Amino acid sequence: MSELSGHMPRVMAFPKALGTGMIARPSGSAATDTTAANALEARIAAFIGEYESVLSRFRDDSTVATMGRATRGGRFEFPDWAAGLFDLVDALVDTTDGAIDPCVGEDLIRLGYDARYSFALADDATTRLGAIHGRPTWRDDVTRNGDHGTTLVTRRPVHLDFGACGKGYLVDLVAAMTSPTDCPYLLIDAGGDLFVRSPHHPVTIALEDPSDTTRAVGTATVTHGALCASAPSRRHWRSAGGLELHHLINAIDGRPVDDVAATWTYVDADPAVRYPTALADGLATALFVADPNALAARFGFECAILRPDRTASVSRGFPGSLFTH
Repeated sequence: MSELSGHMPRVMAFPKALGTGMIARPSGSAATDTTAANALEARIAAFIGEYESVLSRFRDDSTVATMGRATRGGRFEFPDWAAGLFDLVDALVDTTDGAIDPCVGEDLIRLGYDARYSFALADDATTRLGAIHGRPTWRDDVTRNGDHGTTLVTRRPVHLDFGACGKGYLVDLVAAMTSPTDCPYLLIDAGGDLFVRSPHHPVTIALEDPSDTTRAVGTATVTHGALCASAPSRRHWRSAGGLELHHLINAIDGRPVDDVAATWTYVDADPAVRYPTALADGLATALFVADPNALAARFGFECAILRPDRTASVSRGFPGSLFTH
């Protein structure tokens, strides 16, 4: 790692990004030229602020928060850079038949994962959770308009949450601020969503044990691509009635998934895949609610899935292993 660190001597930290923080380690002039490095760091910080002002449901002034307060719906303009995110959402919603849906923001609020982090289960939660109880859905209650499909039209309040792939999408947009020519090495870590560009020095990544976050259940090695993890271990709470709750829910019934403990997905940085970290991030979530084979029929990725009984499934091309020493 010391040799790799020599290629990426500058550490750019954004501790408040999307609630989990982000670290970027570039190479080339983006790391060694003080003026260029400071300019890049300032651009990233400014864009993170813009991104959150649009997509964060935890900010009262964001566009998605405004959508949630619109009692009769409305027409909401998003920046052109959101088009790729919405395209991926369309694909995930379609492939999972609605089990992944950004409209789960309303369910998460009822479960207590709200803007105030109250972690208090709403009194009407059991009868209002999920699409099956009439909660708005991306397919039925959100229409994409505009030249880039970034104008969203609604007819009632819609509480969007892009947690399934929004963090990975931000990583990809930040990575796009550098070029492989000027910045041949790049590592971005956003709370478990990683993008790696390290052509001659593979990066070894620990796969965190969801039962004990101080330990690992395996490792993965990445040279060029995205590796994303998803697990309820760092975002879970207990309701006043004693229910164990977390943020990884099936959008159809609005309930936390209990038959998957953790997932890891790898997407190669193929030029044909414009947003590899967003895809890996979204698939890491989708594996909690969908058949891996159905996802693999549409998307190119490798994965590892850990179940609560400590059994695991690892795809043949996954760049790592579990429970080996």
